[in-house]
Amino acid sequence: RHYAASVGIATDLNLPENFRAHYPRALTWGMWVQAEIMAMSTDIAEFLGAAIGLNLLFRVPLFPAALMTGVIAFGILGLQKLGFRHFEVAITGLLGIIFLGFLYETLKIGPSASGSLNGLIPHLDGVTSLYLAVGIMGATIMPHAIYLHGALTQNRMPCRNDRERDRVRRFERTDVIIALSLAGLVNMAMLAVAAKLFHTPALSGLSTLQQTHQQLGHLVGGTAALAFAVALLTSGASSSSVGTYAGQVVMAGFVKLRIPLMLRRGLTMIPALIVIAAGLNATSALVLSQVVLSFGIPLAVIPLVRLTSRKDIMGVQVNRLSTTVVAWACAVVIVAMNIFLIYQQFFLS
Repeated sequence: RHYAASVGIATDLNLPENFRAHYPRALTWGMWVQAEIMAMSTDIAEFLGAAIGLNLLFRVPLFPAALMTGVIAFGILGLQKLGFRHFEVAITGLLGIIFLGFLYETLKIGPSASGSLNGLIPHLDGVTSLYLAVGIMGATIMPHAIYLHGALTQNRMPCRNDRERDRVRRFERTDVIIALSLAGLVNMAMLAVAAKLFHTPALSGLSTLQQTHQQLGHLVGGTAALAFAVALLTSGASSSSVGTYAGQVVMAGFVKLRIPLMLRRGLTMIPALIVIAAGLNATSALVLSQVVLSFGIPLAVIPLVRLTSRKDIMGVQVNRLSTTVVAWACAVVIVAMNIFLIYQQFFLS
């Protein structure tokens, strides 16, 4: 995300716009199609998550809950008419609720410190570990967030010279570190809570978020279950709004097309509504959508690394060689995980 923001700061163009400027037209349209698929995958997860949150809090059936989620997302997006700062404040407030919810659960449950530290060491434990790990990667990095981040910094603080660009870039780097550190803490809290409460033979059969919510209430208390449901609702509502805005950036950047934001919001709701109407397992569909997102990460990261390593594009903001090497290594690891997951799911008995 820092690299994507750097592209916006250095060129006054976001990543999709830079891709359109430097790559063939056919490839650009292909990138747009896959980016839209990733946006829909994002919306499946966010809509299902928020709908399940409403279901847990108010016993609203999933299909009406999904429609209510759309109304909430419309309201959040409507804040942009008052100025983009209002939209940012709303999203920040929702993220704060998520953080406080999982902080409460973590403090209430008190996960094992040694077990949590051991869990930070990458390892695979069973056939489903890679599937879940790739899903977490897709949910955390999110390709649409990479496309969006350059647009957020693009022309927000006009830079007249390289010195001002360096200053803005430093501010932005600090912002990314803080934001993703908080996201990482929330992810670790969720895993630690799940490991402490549910990693037992008696509870190994939990397969839905509704079952998790119910067991959380039985084992810890109603307040912890309430915090879980509220965090689920707010995370879905905030992320779906951001995803819609990112989709607008993707379409305008890659192919110079624009549709009303509310129309886009309505269209991207359709896959999630189909999942619910078909009676599919919402939790399984949610996890699968995040796995799909992981396959879009290399398609965003690889062009990004190539662009940020070109001095003719970035000028003095160009990446150092060491930074480029690390970025390519990360891209290779992501691609390798995706390839091995395909092999594991389809060819490994």
